[in-house]
Amino acid sequence: MTISNTKMSPDPPVLSIDGEILLGMIGAGFAWLKQNSQIVNTLNVFPVPDGDTGTNMVLTMQSAWKMATALEKEASSASAVMDALANGAIRGARGNSGVILSQIFRGMSDVMKHHQQADAELFAGAMRQGRDTAYKGVLKPVEGTMLTVIREAADASAHAAAINPDLRFILETSVAKAQQALANTPNLLPVLKQAGVVDAGGQGLVFLFEGMNRYLRGEIALSPDEIGIGQELAPIPQPDLNALGEDEWGYDIQFLVFGDSLNEDAIRLRLLEMGGESVVVGQAGDMVKVHVHNADPGPFLSYGASLGHLDDIVLENMTLQTLQRKGEWPPASPAAPAAIPNVPDRPIFSPDCAGIVAVVSGDGLRDVFQSLGVCAVVAGGQTMNPSAEELVEAAEALPHTEIIILPNNKNVILAAKQAAGLSDKHIHVVETRSMPQGIAAMLGYNASADIDQNLASMTLSAHDIHTAEVTNAVREANINGIPCMPGDFIGLIDGQLQCRDSDMEGIMRQVLAAIDPDDDTELFTLYFGSEVRRDEAEALVEALADDFPAHDIELIYGGQPYYHFLISAE
Repeated sequence: MTISNTKMSPDPPVLSIDGEILLGMIGAGFAWLKQNSQIVNTLNVFPVPDGDTGTNMVLTMQSAWKMATALEKEASSASAVMDALANGAIRGARGNSGVILSQIFRGMSDVMKHHQQADAELFAGAMRQGRDTAYKGVLKPVEGTMLTVIREAADASAHAAAINPDLRFILETSVAKAQQALANTPNLLPVLKQAGVVDAGGQGLVFLFEGMNRYLRGEIALSPDEIGIGQELAPIPQPDLNALGEDEWGYDIQFLVFGDSLNEDAIRLRLLEMGGESVVVGQAGDMVKVHVHNADPGPFLSYGASLGHLDDIVLENMTLQTLQRKGEWPPASPAAPAAIPNVPDRPIFSPDCAGIVAVVSGDGLRDVFQSLGVCAVVAGGQTMNPSAEELVEAAEALPHTEIIILPNNKNVILAAKQAAGLSDKHIHVVETRSMPQGIAAMLGYNASADIDQNLASMTLSAHDIHTAEVTNAVREANINGIPCMPGDFIGLIDGQLQCRDSDMEGIMRQVLAAIDPDDDTELFTLYFGSEVRRDEAEALVEALADDFPAHDIELIYGGQPYYHFLISAE
């Protein structure tokens, strides 16, 4: 479905909207959110370098937008557009903010169903149902979040509709109330006040509503180019498998990276230095498309993640394509099992493969999960939360009917639960909040046990350890009485900021002491990240050993971006 290059007239009242006007409103909201997404990303409670709420909301909206604009012109009713937006958002939902946003759209779609147009009363009713559906989608709703913002905005829309049928008045009133609710979030959630920020998801929702309001007031044209949507990179030619003149081996690696101050020439040079072949790099604004060939995709994905936020990751096994062209794959006997998604060095299922999908960041951690029997690894973690649809695709590619997802990040749990409702398979979620918790959960897995026994055992194992993360502060903050400045080393233990220091050895001593205050654990496992050299990590372990004689300290390469060390105590 295309949208016309015109503006709404600012003069007469808007008594109803059809699908085309609704799409223009959403497009303007999407553009305004996208333009301000970095502001949203900076509203982390903790001053860590991986704020991603704005990115998650933009990518969720991108999925919704693509599905809505794919509609035929004839299907231009408000009902059809809202249904497409909801379905796209639900499948593309990333992070907690994206899932909640998708549930708002889902509720609005339920009310608009079968309506060619929406008047003030119907739109206000859709807002209220969006509010209710979003609250129901969260197990323990917390006030002072984007839930509060949608609740206040929806209530305002109902009051406004009762006194004025002009949809401009409805939306302006809702936006004003949403802004007021956002400003009040620190008074409802003390941790926000302590950090000196408003709720990030709530801010993203306000930007979305502000853009919609700007369109309806006639300030923004419907053209996607004018509002900053639809700016695509020039397509990179894809090889025709049957037309290839010579054999190709290894992996075709493609991804988008979003970030500030990206330099396509510098990226191209670095890819070549890493041994990349057939390197193609194209840039459009703050987005760069990378296309490279290599035998090992891990370092290239890690490099991309170090530059910014990854999206649209594609891995193709050219070795298997070459063998297929030659008629040498799949083997004639036995029948070839299905391919495993996103697991580059395990392209086929092991006969003993567990029906488990794990969300993992870092090539070293990927290897750890594979060694423990995980079949499908979905690349993701902080800054690149996978969508619900990506998790569904990974689950449905497995031959099992009972699937367990390990989200391994608190911001992936809601998307994993949403994935369970999108598949015909029985998908269960063990709510692991970190990579070490996911590894502990796998140690609790028993191939001979039934699904209920494994869910109980894995959950118990995951919560039987303490975990910590060491990174650098990106802004000045004072959290839990701990002041820190940009560049300081900080330690988060079980999700809470508890330590700071000016050097790595100092922060690691503090973290190991704080993670086990009662001295009742025996093993510290340190997973070092992509920015830490092995010799540095080994020297650090040697320096720490004398301070913790009652503990064994195990060092494992994790390869995760942003976090110098992930730590478990057990």
